[in-house]
Amino acid sequence: MTEPELAGQTVVLIGGSAGIGLETARRARAEGASVVLTGRDPARLERAAQDVGADATAAFDATDAAALRRFFEDLPGPIDHVLVTAGGPHYGPLLEMAAEELRVAVSDHMVMALEVARNAVGRMRPGGTLLLMGGTGGRRVGRGLGIVSAATAALPPFTAALALELAPVRANLIAAGFVDTPLSASLLGDRLDERRAELRETLPIGRVVGPADVAALAVHIMVNTALTGATYDIDGGQQFVA
Repeated sequence: MTEPELAGQTVVLIGGSAGIGLETARRARAEGASVVLTGRDPARLERAAQDVGADATAAFDATDAAALRRFFEDLPGPIDHVLVTAGGPHYGPLLEMAAEELRVAVSDHMVMALEVARNAVGRMRPGGTLLLMGGTGGRRVGRGLGIVSAATAALPPFTAALALELAPVRANLIAAGFVDTPLSASLLGDRLDERRAELRETLPIGRVVGPADVAALAVHIMVNTALTGATYDIDGGQQFVA
């Protein structure tokens, strides 16, 4: 028997009440970590906490800088890893986007990540990682994607620059393709089953990527302290066959 790889460590999930955040919490708990879940919906957050055996929860909007600052100030002790999954992509034709919508779509995720970084770094132990979520959409441009390609393409250099400033705390980025989560279901609606079938037929791995796949990668990045400033793709080969 080997000791759990995150024994004695604390993992904070910003957006941890469902999908990738919740699965990462479950995986981290299995590896011996204490987990703290945050989310906007108190009822859903409480159900998630009971599901994975979370040590604490906090209900707030992660885009609220003041609430985010209070959350980190109120943490009772040091933490090791923070995963940010809150927020989502913005789709739609560019010419139909208002100026403010464009500003939000381009900067929203990075602004949130920066606020998390500046508030978390003083509470994090050396060797821990701030782990951001991005996508592989920045690798291509397509009709209907709108600003998504530009917004996701900005995240790898942003993460690398952040890694230099946060050191010895690490910063890394997971770039995912389609992941079968409640967010994907809300975006696709009645096209969800069609998309699943298409991916099972076309992806080199022959199946759809799920939250547990991303959670396994996230925990590996937490455990391997040689990893910083890097982007890790997880899309089942989607970008090569799209």
